Amino acid sequence: MRQSFTREAARRLLHVSEKQLKSWEQQKLVQPAATYGFRELLALRTLIKLRNSRVPPQQIRRAIHALIEKLRDVKDPLTELKLYADGKRIRVELEGRAMEAESGQLLLDFDPGELSRLLEFRPKENPRAEREQRQHAEHWFQRGLDLEATGAPVQEIIEAYEKAIELDPGSAGALVNLGTIHFNARNLTLAERYYIRATETDPEYALARFDLGNLYDERGDRAQALEQYLAALRISPNYADAHYNVALLYQGAHQPMRAVQHWMAYLKLDPSSEWATIARRELDKLREAAVVRGR
Repeated sequence: MRQSFTREAARRLLHVSEKQLKSWEQQKLVQPAATYGFRELLALRTLIKLRNSRVPPQQIRRAIHALIEKLRDVKDPLTELKLYADGKRIRVELEGRAMEAESGQLLLDFDPGELSRLLEFRPKENPRAEREQRQHAEHWFQRGLDLEATGAPVQEIIEAYEKAIELDPGSAGALVNLGTIHFNARNLTLAERYYIRATETDPEYALARFDLGNLYDERGDRAQALEQYLAALRISPNYADAHYNVALLYQGAHQPMRAVQHWMAYLKLDPSSEWATIARRELDKLREAAVVRGR
């Protein structure tokens, strides 16, 4: 079964606003949708990374059109290619080499024949096989999710995620989920290894940073936990749970002003949950302490 997410669930997972999502749809960077599969989430994550690098939507659209024209057999560059920002330019990785997306110019010193080979040969033979392998990896990743949802034996779930990683070593989602399985089993060393691999595979994956922060917090390493939570917030400033945990750490470290800042940020993002009640209580404690100190 293909895992799908409602529009609201996808927005919460990726920490993207409805306004931003509608803007990308209006700019025809993504198609309007009520539900999202794994490929659609990949496209949105690529757009989020480019947006965070302050690449204008018009430039993203030009790059996508240029890549479709230049690379035969590539229909959706956002999901089929690795796009990233280098300053204000969009680069694409082809066979481990960087190319400027709009111009097609290789950034290393290769002759025109080499460029032609990359543009002509690779799309004819390699992308299809790569896409099929990614699809197989996605199948195993989705199987892992389905097994988790149905309460299957842990070893079956692990094997599914390991197969996804074998087919696609860049499957950060599978790496994080394996890390979480081992974290829950109290195998913190192995969990840390998977979380770190996920952050190395995708440095902009906020969830991997957050989960690694939880692991360090569990170990009592508050400094490293804080570092990872703050990294998650740099990637995704509206990550409510990261604000919550950072507030707790600052409060425990007797840095009330910083704690107040993150409690308030958390309450703006999550004003009505049971955790919001705790956040308000802690915020009131800090304010009362400030009043006492000021007397």
